[in-house]
Amino acid sequence: MEILPEEEAQAAQAVGAEGTRPDPEVEAKPKRRTFSAEYKLAILEEADNATEPGAIGRMLRREGLYSSHLVDWRKARREGTLAGLGRRRGRKKKPASPDKKRVEQLERENARLRKKLEQAELIIDVQGKVAGLLGLNLEDESNS
Repeated sequence: MEILPEEEAQAAQAVGAEGTRPDPEVEAKPKRRTFSAEYKLAILEEADNATEPGAIGRMLRREGLYSSHLVDWRKARREGTLAGLGRRRGRKKKPASPDKKRVEQLERENARLRKKLEQAELIIDVQGKVAGLLGLNLEDESNS
């Protein structure tokens, strides 16, 4: 098979200037781009002010956007939802109660005391078993 000059040029471009081939590995999961409300409004304003033919297409190519972005963003602007996109999503934080620090301190102390109680119960249980193995009856001695 004979390599034509066009194919040689394409092969040289694929190798690159440094003589190495570009990494063909693709990310496992591409990241979805997100745009701020300010950016969307700026793009919409630029698109609305475009007067010469092809200006919107050039702007979309420059920014790496699709015409569907403009359609969706214009709809959101008409509905008034675009201005609210700058706010954070999710539940609002509850205001901190004044006793929160004290409650946390008491919970830590409660956990510490529960652990100490478990250790004491374990020791008492082991003592009872050792006394049983030795043939001692601890309950009779405690009542005397």
